[in-house]
Amino acid sequence: MQLLLFFICLIASSIGAISGIGGGIIIKPIVDSLNIMDIYSLNFLSTCTVFSMSCFSMFKNKLNGIKMYIPVFLGIGSIFGGMLGKQMFSFVGGLIKNNVFSLMQSLLLLLLNIFILLFMLFKSKINSKCITSKTLTLILGFILGIVSSFLGIGGGPLNIAFIYYFYSLDPKQTTIASLVIVFFSQISNLGLTILQGIPNVKYFTIIVMCLGGVFGAIIGSSFSKKMSNEVTQKFFVVLIVFLIMLNIYNIFNDI
Repeated sequence: MQLLLFFICLIASSIGAISGIGGGIIIKPIVDSLNIMDIYSLNFLSTCTVFSMSCFSMFKNKLNGIKMYIPVFLGIGSIFGGMLGKQMFSFVGGLIKNNVFSLMQSLLLLLLNIFILLFMLFKSKINSKCITSKTLTLILGFILGIVSSFLGIGGGPLNIAFIYYFYSLDPKQTTIASLVIVFFSQISNLGLTILQGIPNVKYFTIIVMCLGGVFGAIIGSSFSKKMSNEVTQKFFVVLIVFLIMLNIYNIFNDI
């Protein structure tokens, strides 16, 4: 099982580094479908993996052509949003049963992914913005942090859609900026989890999954440098379709 978790994290983090989604949105539904741990342990382990992946991805990539206020202010906003999202996760989780909460998260992820897929397919017909306000950027980062922390997905496709629409960056710049946001949001998520109490998980499992995240970041970054903007965007759309199918499977599995 440890070997399986390693390869899940390796593949998910490779994909996350290429597309900028972080990997948590892939790790969570796949591991959830295996029914090997509760949702609190899964969220913590997913956060650790995504954090390790984003750290190495940031070192491997350069912020060429990206105005620094975009990933930095979105990231700072996501820290505070992540704190609120974590509190919401704990509050809602204490009110309802574990399997019902898992089903609710799967439904929210499905709706989110469908919306993002539609946006990506028709974004050429949508007039994107070019925001320069740092205050508004902080607010948008706050919103991203709430959603990513509550769903335990490390930002995911929502980062990509936000950056595409509000800042009009090209696919590769969007990917790198998204990974910076993922890094910031996971800091707050991890910090709050440690303060509130780490779930009962084996330290060896944490190490195995984080190693998968690190090696995945190395592999994904190498592939990303060889891919054009067009290929990167197509890769992201195909990934969203896969995630939608996976969400549907998990919903029927939780019912």
